[in-house]
Amino acid sequence: MISPVWKVISSLLLMLVSCQIFAQAGDPAVPANPSGYLLLDKGLQYRVTKSINSMYDFDFVTAERDFAVIMYQYPEHPLPDFLMALGYWWRIEVDVTNTKFDKIFIQYLDRANEKAERMYKEDPKNKEAAFFLAAGYGFQGRLYSERKSWTKATWAGRNALKYMELSRGEEEFNPELLLGDALFNYFSVWIPENYPILKPVMALFPKGNKQLGLQQLETVASNAFYTRVEAQYFLFRLYASEEKRPYDALRISEYLHTKFPNNPYFHRSYARHLYTVGRWTESVEKSVEILDRIEQRQYGYESNSGRFAAFYVAEYNNRIGNKAEAKKYYLKTVAYGEESESQESGYYLHSLIQLGKMESESKNKELARKYFDQVKKYAKRKHPAHKEARDFIKKNKL
Repeated sequence: MISPVWKVISSLLLMLVSCQIFAQAGDPAVPANPSGYLLLDKGLQYRVTKSINSMYDFDFVTAERDFAVIMYQYPEHPLPDFLMALGYWWRIEVDVTNTKFDKIFIQYLDRANEKAERMYKEDPKNKEAAFFLAAGYGFQGRLYSERKSWTKATWAGRNALKYMELSRGEEEFNPELLLGDALFNYFSVWIPENYPILKPVMALFPKGNKQLGLQQLETVASNAFYTRVEAQYFLFRLYASEEKRPYDALRISEYLHTKFPNNPYFHRSYARHLYTVGRWTESVEKSVEILDRIEQRQYGYESNSGRFAAFYVAEYNNRIGNKAEAKKYYLKTVAYGEESESQESGYYLHSLIQLGKMESESKNKELARKYFDQVKKYAKRKHPAHKEARDFIKKNKL
């Protein structure tokens, strides 16, 4: 059972430490910097904020040019290497099944960790060094858990936890930690609720308060200068899944897509939330934009986003009785699903079922049976799609 344990734990650590570094790097209201910590340098904060905004909008050329300047100015500090790693994390985030950025992502994190380790050895009371080590190991744990490298994920997660505790207690950092505290309050309760086996592990953490965590997230999302974006990112995910507040998820994803129109993750999330609340024509409009950008080879738009977008267009056309267009886009969904190796996803399986039904109606029983057999191949037996495929084959004698 170690797999889900450390996947969830490393994900939690990622959310805590990554949001804390954003909070510290971007708020212009931070007071004077008597500690000498680079994260609290007000001039650098403005520069980093602008650069990270470019990164969010998938303008990596601009962002990394700025990060390289910071690296030149502060060659022994972990911040610029960490920021470079962050840019590669967002490339991974769009499609976590794509491994082509793993190596360079880990290389930048290793460099940041090495520099932070040197700082920490020189001064074990250096909270900034401990903070970067927590962040670096937290991100490594997240990637290793995605890759099912559970031993590495466990090691990284334990290191992240150790340094996260050591990074606390600096007076000047405290106003910047609300987002991290909010996520901790929420997920330290959510994890044992959804994974009872993790209760002994979560006993290592202070006790949280899920409702307080959600309120803190909402406060940050409404009032923070830079961390507003991070808080909104997590809020729309929680509203859409755990909290069952689809209209709130839509409101936030619309804002993020408007602010960062070239971010494919925010783009497809907006299309998804439009579809969820029944604003289908608008969802189709955004989905067609995504598909057009894939055709134009716009950076970051790839098969995973295409699978989402094609499905929404297919479903809309199926609802209005335009079977030819529906079939066209169900086929696109299947093709994008195979390209992204997402054959176990719900959209892929549902598209195969719809295609099978269409071919059955057209008396193409051989092709219909082929689609249903694909569902049985990729869906687990207890999955609703597997049962639907079995029942349809039996009822229609395919």
